[in-house]
Amino acid sequence: MNIQKLQSILSDQHDELSANDYSEFCSRQEASQLDLKSNRAQVVIGVRRCGKSTLCEMFLKQKEIEFAYVNFDDDRLKDLQISDLDNLLEALYIKYGEFKYLFLDEIQNIDGWPLFVSRLLRQKIHLFITGSNSKLLSKELSTHLTGRNNKVELYPFSFSEYCAITKTDTTSLSTKAKGLRKSSLQKYLLQGGFPELFNESNRRGYINGLFDAIIQNDIAKRFNVRNIEALKRIGAYLADNYCQEFVAKTVGELFGVSNHTAENYYSYLKEAFLLVGIHRFSYKSKDRVRNEKVYVIDTAFVTDRNDNFSQENLGWKLENVVCIELLRRYKPLFCDIFFYKEAASQVDFIIAKDGNVKELIQVSYDISNEKTLFREIRGLKNAAKKLKCNNLTLITFEEHENIEEDGYTINVVSATKWLLNDI
Repeated sequence: MNIQKLQSILSDQHDELSANDYSEFCSRQEASQLDLKSNRAQVVIGVRRCGKSTLCEMFLKQKEIEFAYVNFDDDRLKDLQISDLDNLLEALYIKYGEFKYLFLDEIQNIDGWPLFVSRLLRQKIHLFITGSNSKLLSKELSTHLTGRNNKVELYPFSFSEYCAITKTDTTSLSTKAKGLRKSSLQKYLLQGGFPELFNESNRRGYINGLFDAIIQNDIAKRFNVRNIEALKRIGAYLADNYCQEFVAKTVGELFGVSNHTAENYYSYLKEAFLLVGIHRFSYKSKDRVRNEKVYVIDTAFVTDRNDNFSQENLGWKLENVVCIELLRRYKPLFCDIFFYKEAASQVDFIIAKDGNVKELIQVSYDISNEKTLFREIRGLKNAAKKLKCNNLTLITFEEHENIEEDGYTINVVSATKWLLNDI
């Protein structure tokens, strides 16, 4: 592609970027993981439409950084080859003059891009990069940019960010404010946190379009999947059966594919950030690898997807929201998140670091039923005894007093307080 054509495209993209009004946008907590002074590429990855580009744009503009910009998710650049990148770089210098910061949006669309990025890093350019496919970024970055990338995982809005967007009071202790926070949480459990859904009247059309785009573009094309219909049906099935363990044999038999194919499709769905998997806790590595519990990246994929019948299960939705929040909080701290399951009991989440169990977390939307409360407490106590951990938490929708039993203190915290980190 010639330089003049590239200049025209870059000018259009600059004008589009300059027209964005960030005054109504929500600050994202993941911005704290970005480093302006680092010589490593700052790489933001995550599911489609979760706000990766906006995060980078807002961060750079709020820091008053002059930066050059190119968005590869542009139909006019769809045929761009690695051989064209020298012309692109020249066009960037023509457009922006000398620059120290360069934002490359959706660069994974260009084959061979890591070599281009490596060259720019050698030239001491500070790079901000976004992408939608974790396998592409993780594997190619580790191969070509070993030790020279800072990977930041971005999720759809957290509950605290949802409250900021909806202007929900998160600090007042009045009865009204507490009631409105609970109302916001109920809506968040159903609606999820995709930024564009706040201004979208056709939520179902948006989510189904997003689901199809992930299946078709982020998975089928990337991994040369031939049986796209089976992939799509398996993705829908696993999204419907979130908060459950993945069993390749069951999935394979249901959809007429081999266990190996079922496992591959499941891994693709995770790599595209549609699903996440939590390993079962065990001190044996073979047991950790073999057992995994499935969660959706956002509950909107449950509520607003076609042919779904698990919309009203608020207990599972709360567990899913807690799972994503745990990943958001603890992965940057190099902690691991597991679930615990034994014959007599189970615990939803274990937080561990360096092989040491730090906290056990149980999630139950409603503990007013004695059998439910007994089951949740029994799971925590049994795991606490076996894992020698006394930091026990039970997250529930309503306020509740802490529980003292058999020498253990179980910290019972409302979901609104826990999700807002107000504990």
